[in-house]
Amino acid sequence: MRRARVIYKGAVVEAYEHERGLRLADGRIVTEDEVEWLPPVQPQTIFTLGLNYADHAAELSFEAPKEPLVFLKGPNTLVGHKGETRRPNDVTFMHYECELAVVIGKSGKQIKAERAYDYVAGYTVVNDYALRDYLENYYRPNLRVKNRDACTPIGPWFVPKHHVEDPMNLTLRTYINGDVKQEGSTRDMVFSIPELIEHLSSFMTLNEGDLILTGTPKGSVDTKVGDVVVTEVEGIGALENTIVGDESFHRS
Repeated sequence: MRRARVIYKGAVVEAYEHERGLRLADGRIVTEDEVEWLPPVQPQTIFTLGLNYADHAAELSFEAPKEPLVFLKGPNTLVGHKGETRRPNDVTFMHYECELAVVIGKSGKQIKAERAYDYVAGYTVVNDYALRDYLENYYRPNLRVKNRDACTPIGPWFVPKHHVEDPMNLTLRTYINGDVKQEGSTRDMVFSIPELIEHLSSFMTLNEGDLILTGTPKGSVDTKVGDVVVTEVEGIGALENTIVGDESFHRS
């Protein structure tokens, strides 16, 4: 069953899908518009993959990496479903990145690929915005590109792994204002989920709650203030986010 974390009447509660909206942990049924959506998980380390789809690398005139290209995010970057993400006025190109996120379920080190799924708790959807104006290069994305407050929408659901038959064969789509702008499949990852878990755990411990953002396929285009962006992963959920400008942060 897909579950979420929400705020309802000032309290942080777990919520579950229901035919009439959401069923809260205490049994109350509410509509989706009555709650504020939070990130469905509270991660420790957040690993982010760069250029993990060959078609996306080619789109940017890069070769696919020979080993996983990984950088880290802080928890300040996360914002829940139906949240807002700021586009600074000096930015000329800010694009979405629809990604499947892997939630680690237990600690482990030196995990072999064939046992990797034993360490997975489940999955969620992430939109990992990038501000290309601040990019040094795709092999070294700096902090201003990937660690801005609320630049990484996540959710709405956490989906336990036993509800996902094959995470390496899921369709990803991104919509801007209702129009499809990006489409791909997790089967086209350069490094699969088991390979990523084996690689990361070969030199550091993975802990319960860690997140692995597995990269995005080709099709990233610029977004503008006012755009409503929906990133969707088949069977996992559709994550909605709105782009806002600097003026939203300077109201008297």
